Amino acid sequence: MILGVGTDLLDIRRLERTLERWGDRFCLRIYTDVERRRCENHVNRAARYAQRYAAKEACAKALGTGFRDGVFWRDMEVDNLRSGKPFLRLSGGAAQQLANITPAGLAPTVELSLTDEYPFAHAIVVISAVGPEASRSIFPTA
Repeated sequence: MILGVGTDLLDIRRLERTLERWGDRFCLRIYTDVERRRCENHVNRAARYAQRYAAKEACAKALGTGFRDGVFWRDMEVDNLRSGKPFLRLSGGAAQQLANITPAGLAPTVELSLTDEYPFAHAIVVISAVGPEASRSIFPTA
């Protein structure tokens, strides 16, 4: 059962300007340590930050709250499995909202897809609820 869908499209040039103007101040407010390490070590630094920004926006939409009701930027962390597949790790208010929207007796799954084609970055998040026997952890190990 689909509980929420969110999508976001971001102009990478906008994020490039934000990084130039605000640098670490912006990054520390929006991104976790894991996300900053992954982005800073990448050739396409701004595109990676833009993908993660779009993922957080899409996730907040899929949760049905946006960035209010206790859901904050750093409550949603984008990481990658060893295979490269991106996933979202939820904590704080985002994890609480996920629990709130998941029907009793079912387990949540959060799927994430990212892409970029300069000058745009795009993310889509689909939140579903499945029976416990079919569930996959929303906190996979990297």
